[in-house]
Amino acid sequence: MGRRRKINGSKKPVGSFTEFETQLPQILILIMGISKKRKEVNKKVDSEKLYALLDAMALVKEVNTTKFNASVDLHVRLGVDPKKADQAIRGTVSLPHGTGKTKRVAVFCTPDKEQEAKDAGADFVGLDELVAKVQGGWTDVDVIIAMPQTMAQVGKIGRILGPRGLMPNPKTGTVTPNVGAAVEEVKKGKISFRVDKFGIIHTSVGRVGFTPQQLSDNAKEVLDALNKMKPSSLKGAYMKSITVASTMSPGIKVSIKKEVD
Repeated sequence: MGRRRKINGSKKPVGSFTEFETQLPQILILIMGISKKRKEVNKKVDSEKLYALLDAMALVKEVNTTKFNASVDLHVRLGVDPKKADQAIRGTVSLPHGTGKTKRVAVFCTPDKEQEAKDAGADFVGLDELVAKVQGGWTDVDVIIAMPQTMAQVGKIGRILGPRGLMPNPKTGTVTPNVGAAVEEVKKGKISFRVDKFGIIHTSVGRVGFTPQQLSDNAKEVLDALNKMKPSSLKGAYMKSITVASTMSPGIKVSIKKEVD
């Protein structure tokens, strides 16, 4: 159950921001009405059909209505209980064709590692000054990498970084003494993912400017990684549904049997 907020004199449960963000396109459509262009797009997507991944990616490009290079997102509903430690799925994967986005990387490291991080392409490097910067409200970065010996200082800003998904973690390879290699991996397309409290993985697998094959390759990499992470204690179906969509486009269902089983 989500947090309760008073609306028009009554209390109604409000879901997580992730849930709201996923439903935002549909909410905007209800508020603004369905445009003629959107109606034409909806006709191209069979809501009952389970598409092959490559076909789904071709359709995502075809039904995209934005004028910018929108993100193409993969949504995988898992049959896990995120409250159980062994079912709180999280991990990393290197997308073969990258993300289509240049990620800003900050590295919290000792002075002797600063040049290594800079040479690898880090956008922000340091320790005490970066901690103070974050304490002052700065979080304009996509990924934070930290050396193990700096985690005591980084822990001071954990309450700021954690809710934004920026807290370094050994499981995602963002706590490491090899900061140069870690930066290079992120810049080349390494992404991290984690299941939300509803049991869903949400992650970008590229941009609509990618070819259908590139998008399919990237998504398959994520699906393969998830499949290898199936908890041994899980009873019942692991992957319950797979959907792909671009910003403001309808969701397109993907066949689990064709892509995973």
